Amino acid sequence: MNLPNLLTLSRIIFLFLIVTLMAMNWPGAATLAFLFFLIAAITDWADGFVARKWKLVSNFGKLMDALTDKILMVGLFVALTVLGYFEGWELLALFCVLLILCREFFITGLRLVAAANGVVLAAEKSGKQKTVSQILAMAFLLLAPVLENDFSRFLKSDLTAIANWFHWIGFGLFLLATLLTVTSGTRYVWKYWTELFPGGKSE
Repeated sequence: MNLPNLLTLSRIIFLFLIVTLMAMNWPGAATLAFLFFLIAAITDWADGFVARKWKLVSNFGKLMDALTDKILMVGLFVALTVLGYFEGWELLALFCVLLILCREFFITGLRLVAAANGVVLAAEKSGKQKTVSQILAMAFLLLAPVLENDFSRFLKSDLTAIANWFHWIGFGLFLLATLLTVTSGTRYVWKYWTELFPGGKSE
């Protein structure tokens, strides 16, 4: 268990810390949740950087890096839905979360099948784009209560209107992230299906 893999696995711990803070109402909880999310997002870059720099790249690291990313983001989107961040749009949000969940774990299953056959499937550009869109969506959605609750207290000014703008931008990015997640997953399956299951895709 080396440093890059510890950074990778730390995202699971951050998930529980962030969700716990999201459910709290005391001053500063929203800000801490946002900061922990930023740290978790940075570990997604840091683990790969350290692994390459120190020549610690491994198949375990490649697989777990992708898996912990999915656990973090899907877990947080589920928490947003349960905690009422999408009030009035719960059914749409739930549908989007289920689409993301199905895509992420289907691709993970495909990667595991490939690994069992001695093949490591590389990340695609479209997959990285959907990850960025998910992170941006989550950042805006978590930043909205920071502005409304914590910054409003600190600045002694009502920032509800600005917070609402951040919330709706985050919700829009969440819908975009869902679209990118599904389309990137479809492309991924289409590209690698014949490598894993010859004859399984018609011409």
